[in-house]
Amino acid sequence: MADAPTKAPPREGSLDAPFRHPIAWRDPDYYDLAKVEAEMERVFDICHGCRRCFNLCDSFPRLFDLVDNGPTGEVDGVQKSDYGLVTEACTLCDMCFMTKCPYVPPHEFDVDFPHLMLRHRAALRKRDGGELVREQLGETDRNGKLAKPLAPLANWASRRGNKLTRPAMEAVLHIDADAELPKYHTRTAIDRARRATPAPDPAGPAFGRRKAVIYATCFTEYNQPSTAAAALGVLARQGVEVELVYPVCCGMPQLEAGDIAEVAGRATKVAGELGPWIEQGYDVVTLTASCGLMMKFEWPLILPEDPAVKTLAAATRDVCEYVVELSKAHGLAPGLSPVDGGIALHHACHARAQNMGAKSAEMLRLIPGAKVDLIERCSGHGGTFGVMAATHETAVKIGRPTARQVADKGDGTLCSDCPLACKHLGRLVSVQMAAGAEPPLQAHPIEVLARAYGLPSRE
Repeated sequence: MADAPTKAPPREGSLDAPFRHPIAWRDPDYYDLAKVEAEMERVFDICHGCRRCFNLCDSFPRLFDLVDNGPTGEVDGVQKSDYGLVTEACTLCDMCFMTKCPYVPPHEFDVDFPHLMLRHRAALRKRDGGELVREQLGETDRNGKLAKPLAPLANWASRRGNKLTRPAMEAVLHIDADAELPKYHTRTAIDRARRATPAPDPAGPAFGRRKAVIYATCFTEYNQPSTAAAALGVLARQGVEVELVYPVCCGMPQLEAGDIAEVAGRATKVAGELGPWIEQGYDVVTLTASCGLMMKFEWPLILPEDPAVKTLAAATRDVCEYVVELSKAHGLAPGLSPVDGGIALHHACHARAQNMGAKSAEMLRLIPGAKVDLIERCSGHGGTFGVMAATHETAVKIGRPTARQVADKGDGTLCSDCPLACKHLGRLVSVQMAAGAEPPLQAHPIEVLARAYGLPSRE
C-alpha cells in the first residue's frame, strides 16, 4: 500500500514574489466606509508593531504620532475621524510596498498600504464628493487646452513671485504661493510633431528593425514639449521609426483623487487607440514615470479582464528603459559627446515602483565620460500634494534632504524621471545654494541624451 502523500510544510510568507490584488472598485463593499476603516485599523496595527516605514512619506509619522499620543498608546486609541490625516499624506508612491514592507502578499497579513489609502479616498469621495480644487487641477487636458492660446498670460499669472496673482490663488484656490507651477506653451508636443517628425536614420543600428509609438503624456504635451522632441530625435537617430500620439491623460490625477471609474475609462480609451499600433509591430514608449506606472501596473489591476489593457502593459517601456534596451539589442548610434558639469539624477518613486532598475542612470552612463550621481530619495512632491497650501510645507520638508544631496554634488544638470519632482527639487536646491551660484539646468534624462547627440532643442 502506497504511503499517503505528505503535506508540504508551510512557507514563510515573504519568501515568494510579492503580488498585488486586483482593485475591486466595482464591488459596493469597496466603498463601505465602516469596512474600509476596519481594514485600516487592522493594517495600522500591523504598521504600529513594525515601524520600518517611519522615514518614508509623512503618512507613517502621522500614524505613529496619533498612536503614541492617544489615550491607550495603541491603534484602538486613534479616532477614526483622524484616519484621513494619514490618507492625506500618502502620495501613492508605492515605496512602502516595493521596498520596506515585509507583510505584502503572499504574506498572510496581506498588507498593501498604498492601495488601502486609495480605497479610503475612493470611499470618502463616494460619501462626500470630490475636493473641488484638487479635482479641477487634475483636469490636465482641459486646463492645457484652455491655457494654450493664452500661454504667456497663464505663465505670467502662475509665476512664483507674482505678488498680484499668487497670493490671490492661495486665498481662493488654496494653491500655495511658493509652489513652482508648470508652464504652458502655445504649441503642444503634438503640434510640433505634426510639423516635423524626424525620419529614422538609415545609418542607425535599429533601422528597419524597430518601430515605436510614443505616448506623449499630458505633462509633455502641454507643459514640456521639449521632452517629446528629444525622445523623437534620439530614437530616430537610432534608426527607429517613430510616431507621437496623445489620446488622453492616463488618469493619475484621478487615481490620486479616488475616482477609479474615470481612470478605467481612460485606460480603455488609450488601450483601444494604441492597440492598432501594437498590432502593426510598434513598441509603446512613455515619457514620464507616473504614466509608465499607470500603463504597466495600475491599469491591469483596475481592468484585469481587459485583454487590450494587458497587451498594452506588456508592450509599454519607459523611454530610458527603451533606449537601454535598444543599446543592448542593436548597439547605440555613434556621435555622443560628453556633457559638461555632471548630472544629478533623481530616481523618481514612480520609476522605482516599475521594478525595472535605474534605467535613466544606465542610459545616461552611455554618454562618454558622464558623471552621473544617482539620488534615490523622495522629492516630496507627489502631484497636487506639493502644490496645495495644506500640504506644500510637508512636501518641502520631505524634499529638503534630497535637495541637499543634489546641492552637495555640485552638478551642472538636475534631472528626474518625474518632471514635477525635478521642478520641486530645483526650487529647493536654489534656496540652499550660495548667493550668486548658478542653479543646475533642469531637464528630463532623454533631453540630456539629446543634448549629448547635439540634437537641436525645439522649445
